[in-house]
Amino acid sequence: MASVIVTKGQKNTFSDFAKISVKLTKAAEVAVKEVLAIKKDEKVLIITNPVRDVFNISQALYDAVIDAGAYPTLVVQPKKTQLDFAEPATIKAIESKPDVIISISAEKLGKDESALKTPIIVKDKEGKTKKYDHIFTYFLNEKQIRAFWSPSISAKMFAETVPIDYKELRQNCEKLQKHLDDASEVRIQTEKGCDITICIAGRKAKCDDGNFTEPGKGGNLPAGEVFISPEVGKSHGTIVFDGSISLSEGEVVLENPIKCKVENGYITEITGGPEARKLKETLEIAREKPMLLLREGKISKETAEEYAKNTYHLGELGIGLNKSAKIVGNMLEDEKVYRTCHIAIGANYDEDANALIHLDGLIKSPTITVKYPDESVKKIMENGELL
Repeated sequence: MASVIVTKGQKNTFSDFAKISVKLTKAAEVAVKEVLAIKKDEKVLIITNPVRDVFNISQALYDAVIDAGAYPTLVVQPKKTQLDFAEPATIKAIESKPDVIISISAEKLGKDESALKTPIIVKDKEGKTKKYDHIFTYFLNEKQIRAFWSPSISAKMFAETVPIDYKELRQNCEKLQKHLDDASEVRIQTEKGCDITICIAGRKAKCDDGNFTEPGKGGNLPAGEVFISPEVGKSHGTIVFDGSISLSEGEVVLENPIKCKVENGYITEITGGPEARKLKETLEIAREKPMLLLREGKISKETAEEYAKNTYHLGELGIGLNKSAKIVGNMLEDEKVYRTCHIAIGANYDEDANALIHLDGLIKSPTITVKYPDESVKKIMENGELL
């Protein structure tokens, strides 16, 4: 069961809280003031796990929220994986619709069992239907909250990669976002044989630039990437992951590159060493999981078939821009590393290729070229350097 700790108006004094370092305290202040711009009397929900690093970060954030004159609520639930459900009490806390939600998790926030079974349906002004399988995603995308989330964060990572030059980061993000918004295709090449064309016509890029000051704004901390959802069923070529990758057992720094063949937007072949075999196993588990949930009556047949199919689809192209980040075998930091890009397998961010997983894989020192609808091309990165 989830436990909920609520304290208004004064800093916590719980005896089992570990001492917080000066650097961690500073990083929490930056997150609250520069990233979220939390204001007096706002309600802030912090969700975490009883795991030392994330618990300590949450304590620092809790105190920083109080210093800002706002009201924090701390929810502690058991550690969750990509395929686990969040505790009902956690979902109820989100449903209270605070001004700000912060997820500091040892692995993941957890899925929304109710919304998975009965998705939240919304029609936009143009009459198009959007389907949400998590209450958190619904509130954020419909601009009812602002947020940041830090899955698998460590105290060291938070302290070192959150206090950065956000002005420079936001300028770089803005420039890259414009190129991706205007492009129809992105080609990624490396000296190790990666040559993949990601089709993005009609898609809009998102910036994880650490500016989450308005409703509807949210992203990771550490921040530092521009990312976009590929068109469904159109990308093609060969991906060679050579940095790190997300697997069922967590992220690993790759000793052996993983080669993935892509046809019509889906991975059709995976080759390489032991890590490639682990990736295959992870994807197969994720492909079979929806059918298990269907048999248990937790999701519909239509949803199960959609999730199973999109397990192998490309869900994201992202470009890292955080100059303080390093490849450490934790994708939260790895995908922000400057001079890299990453491609995810599984669910996308435009909610039209849903899956139960989203596995990021890192590509080092890429050369990235964008192609525009008028057939003109522009190289925006060469061997990892922004042009």
